[in-house]
Amino acid sequence: MSLLDRYQSETDLPESLPVFPLGGVLLLPRTQIPLNIFEPRYLEMVDAALSGSRLIGMIQPDGPGAMAEQGNPDAKPPLQKVGCAGRITSYSETGDGRILITLTGISRFRLVEELPALTPFRQVRADFTPFADDLKEGLGEDQVDRAKLLDVLKRYLEHHSLKADWRAIENSGSETLVNSLCIISPYGPAEKQALLEAKTLAERNEMLVALTEMALAGEGNDSTNIQ
Repeated sequence: MSLLDRYQSETDLPESLPVFPLGGVLLLPRTQIPLNIFEPRYLEMVDAALSGSRLIGMIQPDGPGAMAEQGNPDAKPPLQKVGCAGRITSYSETGDGRILITLTGISRFRLVEELPALTPFRQVRADFTPFADDLKEGLGEDQVDRAKLLDVLKRYLEHHSLKADWRAIENSGSETLVNSLCIISPYGPAEKQALLEAKTLAERNEMLVALTEMALAGEGNDSTNIQ
């Protein structure tokens, strides 16, 4: 039984979450992101999560003060209304006091309110109900235009003289492929938020394809030829 199999419905998820506001970082269900934790308030957040549900909400700051949170323990910029809860699935400590963790995405959530917490890290009341389908692995894969995604991915890689493990790509399920490419995509916080909030996997795929085609079109006047 997988650790993630314990989350069968939104009722298996907590009503409140510690949150890690981080601009430009995207987490989606059943994907993984590594995090290097060094600020004291977030070291305490990880300790609290490990002693509780092991869940942390990844969410982007919102508005003009979006970057003020990082490195400034007194800053509390507003938060986006949608984030994604992840479970700590790996953990290691370094000799210089940092913690290296891996978060595995469980489900998106809608921020209901920020809680008046006494902890140095922020906490929110989360509503997982609008994203109950996130707990259904592979849902909507049959609606994904995989051929279009692979075509634009190939053109993007060729344009930037990059290589990829095509065998691994071809062996990946469409959900894994779409969500993983969204996470590593080079787009900004607004685009990452839009990808997060896409209603279905197919819509997220279409958005990713459109963003990549626009990026290629914007770079089309340079000296690099797209084959």
